[in-house]
Amino acid sequence: MSTTAHAAPSIPGYTLGTPTVPRSPLSMEELALLQKTVLFTEEDVKYLRLSGEVLAGQEEAVLDVWYGFVASHPHLVYYFGRKADGQPDGEYLAAVRKRFARWIQDTAAANYDQAWLDYQYEIGRRHHRTAKNRTDGAPSVDNISYRYLPAFIYPITATLKPFLAKKGHGAEEVEKMHQAWLKSVILQVTLWSQPYILDGDF
Repeated sequence: MSTTAHAAPSIPGYTLGTPTVPRSPLSMEELALLQKTVLFTEEDVKYLRLSGEVLAGQEEAVLDVWYGFVASHPHLVYYFGRKADGQPDGEYLAAVRKRFARWIQDTAAANYDQAWLDYQYEIGRRHHRTAKNRTDGAPSVDNISYRYLPAFIYPITATLKPFLAKKGHGAEEVEKMHQAWLKSVILQVTLWSQPYILDGDF
């Protein structure tokens, strides 16, 4: 499922396709099996591409919703807080937001090659104590508790659907875009989970 090339925007800490990203322990063959398991098909790729057109220019509005959700829950804000005083670190939140906006675009344009697979592993490491805070030099807590990774799938995907409907597509196309996003986010969060799993168990 390879259809697009990697872009190289100048976003601090955004390293997709660069030599600094460690190789994923998962093989491309294992990724293909995982895609089959979540019923991810070429039709989903088609509707993800369409969603990229629909969401273009809406990224900041989407992030306002997502960041608002996090901000309304102190137990989630905690993971962006400074260890010294527990207060949210504004610079850290802003740096992550830039990459989060790019993640919306990348999800719509993903080509599922080795570089993409490797970067999912890197994103997982950045949530886990293996590499959290290193990208931004943030003075934050050392680890995001695993339970919040799969739990976050619902608020991210549920709140996205209204944005997919904002450019005049019919209900059927909106639903197909939404289902493609749901499958993609489940796939990505599963891959991000790898650093949390004991060797041999993933």
